[in-house]
Amino acid sequence: MSDAARILPAGSLREEGRRLWAFLRQPTLHSNVAVGKPSTVLARIYAFDMAAMLTLIMAASLVVAMGVSLPQTALAGIEFTPLIVIGVILLAPVSEEIIFRSWISGKPAQVFALLLGVMGAGSVFSFYDRAPLISGLVAVGAMLAAFAVLILLRNRPTLGWFNRQFPVFFWLSTVAFALVHVTNFEVASDWSNLVMILPLVLPQFILGALLGYVRVRVGLWAAIVLHSAHNATAIGISALAMAVE
Repeated sequence: MSDAARILPAGSLREEGRRLWAFLRQPTLHSNVAVGKPSTVLARIYAFDMAAMLTLIMAASLVVAMGVSLPQTALAGIEFTPLIVIGVILLAPVSEEIIFRSWISGKPAQVFALLLGVMGAGSVFSFYDRAPLISGLVAVGAMLAAFAVLILLRNRPTLGWFNRQFPVFFWLSTVAFALVHVTNFEVASDWSNLVMILPLVLPQFILGALLGYVRVRVGLWAAIVLHSAHNATAIGISALAMAVE
């Protein structure tokens, strides 16, 4: 009997926390610990996410009470139209998980498909104004090539070099996910003020680490579900805060 078969899934929230902490200390693509029911794992990691967010909200409230003025987030004062809600709860989680965590499986299909997608997007941003037709053709070609790669390489195992360097890729993904959210704040244009900027994206850094854990242990779909639940909760809290005001 294999080690994976002998070791049972985490039997409690506390045990799940230990496994999460062990993973974050040494991220790895492979483990001899059984995952357990996906719904149970998601519920537990969501609980950790909410505990972390509550702690950060309390810390931010304390800082504000001390007289420090914090920049508002993108959700502050926003009108929650159906389109905005769909974008935040559905479109953002799907697109961001594909960009930041689909490829951390280390499988050639996901890695090369993302590279092709980046190439296509880069062509649009780089020279669409000068050569829209060529830019569009390159983008469409890259997208079709990405779909072909996903199909043709779908059964290929994890790349050996990626597996060996997985902790580097995991934390690069997590940091990139956090930093891209700096644009949620007005202070985003002042990159020299790192003392102010970095704490502002700590919630996204923590969320990114949790999403990475779920993506590796359960799957990309689970990371999307957790991301969506997080965003839905954030919208709910923001809407409630505006209603109280």
